[in-house]
Amino acid sequence: MTENEKDAPTSTDELELPGPEAGAAEERTRAHRVVVAEDETLIRLDIVESLTEAGFDVVGEAADGEAAVRLATELEPDVVVMDVKMPVMDGITAAERIIANRTCAVVMLTAFSQKELVERARDAGAMAYVVKPFTPADLLPAVEIAISRHQEITSLEAEVASLSEQFETRKRVDRAKGLLMTKMGLSEPEAFRWIQKTSMDRRLTMREVADAVIEQVGAR
Repeated sequence: MTENEKDAPTSTDELELPGPEAGAAEERTRAHRVVVAEDETLIRLDIVESLTEAGFDVVGEAADGEAAVRLATELEPDVVVMDVKMPVMDGITAAERIIANRTCAVVMLTAFSQKELVERARDAGAMAYVVKPFTPADLLPAVEIAISRHQEITSLEAEVASLSEQFETRKRVDRAKGLLMTKMGLSEPEAFRWIQKTSMDRRLTMREVADAVIEQVGAR
């Protein structure tokens, strides 16, 4: 057994595993940023106060849907808390635009009699909704859930996009290798090494080198 092997941990008991406090500490490093969009001033102030007391960072306030969309674009919050019924642009339309831009999560505020609007909000992509009248105990969990769901979806979309890009790059590199083999007389390892070396020498991605090979060699 070498010295390194002696020093290496041999079981999970010897590893310094992260505990639940690790995630909590990470969350405390940055308060979630919120834009509050509510045309009734007193209700908006109550929401802002509840969120602030709970540790959220309220970065913007809007009194109409159009302003909510603008603030969401400019400030890039983690979530917009918005009433369904808003002047200038209704809350559903504003939510659709915010969600279409992948800006952030949206929590909709609605009244008991607005079942149709609740369904529209859900169809628009709102991550959660809260029925008026509500208390901080109703609002805060909904905001947390909306942020969490949005983060999960964003992460999954990024992973899918990355996998798709990797697959397409591999297809292009394989095609370029084939052209170098059939038209330039290289073996498969030689073709791959040439693409790899050219990528490093020219400071290009392998996808860019492959595309150039396909364009130049494939045209011969």
